[in-house]
Amino acid sequence: MPKNAPVAIVTGASRGLGLALARELAARGYRLVIDARGADALERARAELAERTTVDALPGDVTDPRHREALAAAAGDRVDVLVNNASLLGPSPQPPLHTYPLAELERVYAVNVTSDAAVEAYEGWGGYGSSKAMVEQLTRILAVEHPDLHVYAFDPGDMNTAMHQAAFPGEDISDRPPPEDSVPPLLELLEGDLPSGRYRAADLVVPS
Repeated sequence: MPKNAPVAIVTGASRGLGLALARELAARGYRLVIDARGADALERARAELAERTTVDALPGDVTDPRHREALAAAAGDRVDVLVNNASLLGPSPQPPLHTYPLAELERVYAVNVTSDAAVEAYEGWGGYGSSKAMVEQLTRILAVEHPDLHVYAFDPGDMNTAMHQAAFPGEDISDRPPPEDSVPPLLELLEGDLPSGRYRAADLVVPS
C-alpha cells in the first residue's frame, strides 16, 4: 500500500453499515482502522478486508478511553475519515421511556451515533432516540468549533440489519433495504465538499 494512502477509522465495522462501508473504502485504497465489541466477528471482517487493503482491527468498546486512544494510535498521524458508526440498541423490544433501565440508558447514551430517531418521535424509542438527538447536537457544535473540518450527521434510513431486527423481534423486516444501499450516498458525502450538517441518504444525489 502506498505510504500516502488515505486513512479511515470506522467503528462498529464487523457487520451492517460499518462493514459495507469498510468494504467500499478498501476498494478505494484506504488504509483501515476498524473496531467492534465482538472479537470473532471483527476478525472475520479483518480477514476479508485484508485481501484488499491494510487493516488494523481492534476489538473493544468505544466508551473506553484507552480503546479510543488505541484507535487513534493505530491510525497514526493521518486520519482522512472518521466514521462513528458504533451503535447500541438497548433493551429489545424497546421499552417505554418511563420503564427504561437507567443503567442501560446511560450505556446507550455513551455509545450511540445518529439516525432518523434523532428527529422523529417514535413510540417506545425514547432512550435510543434521545441518545441520537444528543449526538446530533454534539455534531453541530463540533462543526462550529472546527470550521476547517467537515463534520456530518448521516441518516442512512431503514436498513435490514441485525440491530434493526432486534428492535422488532419476531417481525419480518426483509422489506428493508440492505446496508449496502446506504453506502453510495455516504461515500458521496465523505468524498464530496458539502458543508457540515445533517444529511439523509435519501436526499443525497449519487452520480449514475
